[in-house]
Amino acid sequence: MFTKNIDGMVMLNRIKGIELESEDENDYIVRVGAGENWHALVEHAIGNNWAGIENLALIPGNVGASPMQNIGAYGVEVVQVFEYLEAVHLHTREVHRFSKTDCKFGYRESVFKQKLKGEYMISHVAFRLRKTPSFNTSYGAIEAELEAMNVSELTLRNVADAVIAIRSSKLPDPKVLGNSGSFFKNPVVPIEVHEKVKTEWPDAPAYPAGEGKVKMAAGWLIEKAGWKGFRENDCGVHNKQALVLVNHGNATGQEVYDLSQRILDDVYSKFGVQLEREVNIF
Repeated sequence: MFTKNIDGMVMLNRIKGIELESEDENDYIVRVGAGENWHALVEHAIGNNWAGIENLALIPGNVGASPMQNIGAYGVEVVQVFEYLEAVHLHTREVHRFSKTDCKFGYRESVFKQKLKGEYMISHVAFRLRKTPSFNTSYGAIEAELEAMNVSELTLRNVADAVIAIRSSKLPDPKVLGNSGSFFKNPVVPIEVHEKVKTEWPDAPAYPAGEGKVKMAAGWLIEKAGWKGFRENDCGVHNKQALVLVNHGNATGQEVYDLSQRILDDVYSKFGVQLEREVNIF
């Protein structure tokens, strides 16, 4: 997200192509141009029976952003299917290949958001997709949606359709209402912090995160703090999903950023939980 005007050239990545690079008895290695639309890749994979990214249907953006952000949804993250990426150094113009280890993936994190921020343009990303699906339907409302769809046998198609239905019911279409998807990370906190929140809010959701920690729901915290549906001029919080900040027309990047800071401060004041922005800020 841009908070100010940029004095220089802004490149729009339009590198296309989806190539089956290799395969073995279990997997396909698929090399994809960074300018390909992410959801179009998911649809292409489903059409070819390439398994592994069906839970990531309808995430906005292009393929090149997927490893930068380590995008994830409904129990699946890009790191689980990532093979390698190629990127051009913006100063030397040399092409470098980055392995999974090189990318230093974390929760909505990679080296490209930290140490190497602004140094590379990702040109291609390769994914390891499975020949035999291993369905992940336990996260969120997928199982309930599949039941509502009267699904008796799981396929890549109906799992993706369930995800699409859930996302469409909660999230605004960027083509209709300006947004960058989820704006905040779900915070990972010590169990004691969650227990303290539960003394006042017994229904506060949390998921195991290992080593005496849990992952809390940022959307729940923002909603309980009273921000869901908030609007000030053209800047606001989506009325169906509090994780999403929206631009109703003419809000500036700085105004969106300032609203996010007010939310961060308020959530910390009310719950003692420090949220972090998920989007890349420039």
